[in-house]
Amino acid sequence: MSGHSKWATTKHKKAAIDAKRAKAFAKYIKAIEVAARMGGPDPAGNPALDLAVSKAKKNSVPNDNVERAIKRGAGLTGEAIDYTEIMYEARGPQGTALYIECLTDNRNRAAAEVRTAVTRNGGTMADSGSVAFLFERKGVAEVAKTEGLTEDDVLMAVLDAGAEEVIDDGEIFTVVSEATDLPAIRKALEDAELEYNNDDPVFRPTMQVDLDAEGAKKFLKLADAIEELDDVQNVYSNADISEAVMAELEAE
Repeated sequence: MSGHSKWATTKHKKAAIDAKRAKAFAKYIKAIEVAARMGGPDPAGNPALDLAVSKAKKNSVPNDNVERAIKRGAGLTGEAIDYTEIMYEARGPQGTALYIECLTDNRNRAAAEVRTAVTRNGGTMADSGSVAFLFERKGVAEVAKTEGLTEDDVLMAVLDAGAEEVIDDGEIFTVVSEATDLPAIRKALEDAELEYNNDDPVFRPTMQVDLDAEGAKKFLKLADAIEELDDVQNVYSNADISEAVMAELEAE
C-alpha cells in the first residue's frame, strides 16, 4: 500500500481481520491470466506465470481456480482475456494523494467506477502526472517477525541481493529494493529460510502526509471504497496515520 506509513500497517492488520477473500482471489487470478496470456500455459517455461501461481497458492487460492485461470489466460477455453493496466490519480483529505492501479477488460467501466468511488467519498480526481511524481517504483517484500529475528538479521540476509533498507513496520519487517532486484531478494530470503509475503513491485511515496483523526477517518473511507472495486488491483497513498490517531479512531 503506502510503504512504511502507519496506513500500511493498519491495512495489514485490517486485511488479517476482515480478509476480503473473494477480492484477494480475483487479484491473483487476474495476475495468472495475464501471465499465461503473455507467456503461455507452462509455468516451467514461463517465469512470470510460475511466480503468479506460486503467490496464488501461497495465499490459499484453490488449485481448480488456478488451473482454470491458466487455461483462460492461454486461450484454451475459447474465452478472450485481454486486460489493460491503467493508473488513475486522485486527491484525498488534508492534501493526501492516491495512485490507483487497475487491471481491467473494460477501460470505460473502470474509469467510471473509480471516478464515482472517489467523488462520492470526498476525494477528487487529479490530472495525469499531478500525483504520479510523488511516488517511485520499488520492490517490497514483507518478512514475518519470528522470535529472536531482528532488523539487522533481515538486512544481513538481503543486503548483497540489492536491498536498500529494512524497515520495522510493527508486525513485519519491510525490505525495500529496486523493483528489478526483487527476484534476487526473494532468493536471498528463501536461502536464509525467512518467511515472506507481498513480494511485489509497488509505488512508494517519496514524502508522507500526516493525518489527524478527522482526516484519517475520511481517508480510510475513501481508500476502502476504491479498493473494493473489482478492477482495482492496488491503491497507493502518501497518507501517514499515526498509532495515536488510529487508537483515537478505534476508541470511537
